[in-house]
Amino acid sequence: MDTLHIVVVNDFGYVNGGASQVALTSARALARRGFRVTLFCAVGPVIPEVTAAGADTICCDHQEISRDSNRIRAACQGIWNRAAATKFSEFLDSLDPLQTVIHLHSWTKALSSSIVPIALGKRFRLVLTVHDYFLACPNGGFFNYRKNEICRLQPLSLICLASNCDRRRFSHKLWRSTRQIIQERWGQIPCGIRHLITVSDFSRSILEPFLVAEPTTYHVANPILVEKSEPARVEDQKSYTAVGRIDRHKGALLFARAAKNTRTSIIFAGEGECQDEVLAICPSVEVTGWLSHDDVIRKLRRSRALVFPSFWYETQGLVVLEAAALGVPAIVPDTSAAREMVTDGKTGLWFRGGDVNDLADKMRILQDGQRAKQMGQAAYDRYWADPFTVERHADGLEEVYRGMLGLTS
Repeated sequence: MDTLHIVVVNDFGYVNGGASQVALTSARALARRGFRVTLFCAVGPVIPEVTAAGADTICCDHQEISRDSNRIRAACQGIWNRAAATKFSEFLDSLDPLQTVIHLHSWTKALSSSIVPIALGKRFRLVLTVHDYFLACPNGGFFNYRKNEICRLQPLSLICLASNCDRRRFSHKLWRSTRQIIQERWGQIPCGIRHLITVSDFSRSILEPFLVAEPTTYHVANPILVEKSEPARVEDQKSYTAVGRIDRHKGALLFARAAKNTRTSIIFAGEGECQDEVLAICPSVEVTGWLSHDDVIRKLRRSRALVFPSFWYETQGLVVLEAAALGVPAIVPDTSAAREMVTDGKTGLWFRGGDVNDLADKMRILQDGQRAKQMGQAAYDRYWADPFTVERHADGLEEVYRGMLGLTS
């Protein structure tokens, strides 16, 4: 195993969301263990912590397709990034397929699926971590943004293609569908993927009906970057906190309305398109804007509870585990993968997904400081009995790589 070369493939060389955080954290952890690691990404800059850990980096210096002012170029790159494929092919020619594992995290924001047939054609072993649902769904979430509800249509069926479900406009939905068709037929996703890492049983169950190739599936817990300390004194706090984008599909308006109904103080650690609407519903809300990870942790420690109001399925919900590691209970929807992180009534509460009245009822329960303290302590005890550390994550990845190579522990 000490000769193994691990190629971590991700759209971004910096942290701008959960997928990138996991990809870059794993690259650093594996490099520190002495493996040869290369991060291959499309969009820079690459954070210096990656090279400081001993990993090599290759950045294509492309733009994220949503930020490229040349929309024709962005549309073409998003469907099939030829330049990235060429650079990836040249890089792989210098490697031994028998001593290399390619670990794909994200590809839809810049790289495109063009890199996958390059790897498979050169007989490299490739594993993909499921951070979203782009394996099967054109918009990556099994979600109808127009109706703000979970979509249960068969992806790429005629009724799916005719559905105006995109958050932007119908022409963008058609572009996404075109990309998905090309991804499936020529990008060999998901049919060419023989190894998958899932982060929750929930997300695996959602995707399984669409995985015709029946890949080998592994479960590896995402790393939680929280140091152990005394549990937060949630009973002394009043505010309920949501972390992430302030968007309709993330449940921002739902949370604001529940707070108004319960006359509860709330905090949004993030920003987004619904910010003005949230302020109109709940003028006293605190909106922090985007915070560093350390500042998010500090904000959570000063909260009565975390509220995770998303309408999406999600694939896990890292912030729910971060809150648990701090001793902060969470209120999560029963329609989301985040429910796996919460024992209802013990370490937090489930509410009926999309139901503002039920969310308000659950927030009222935790207005009892002692109930909040008990649930926070239970969440803390459960988390630290088997913490989702970076080392545990790296151990899990090593096991996956051994399995792919046919090696034993």
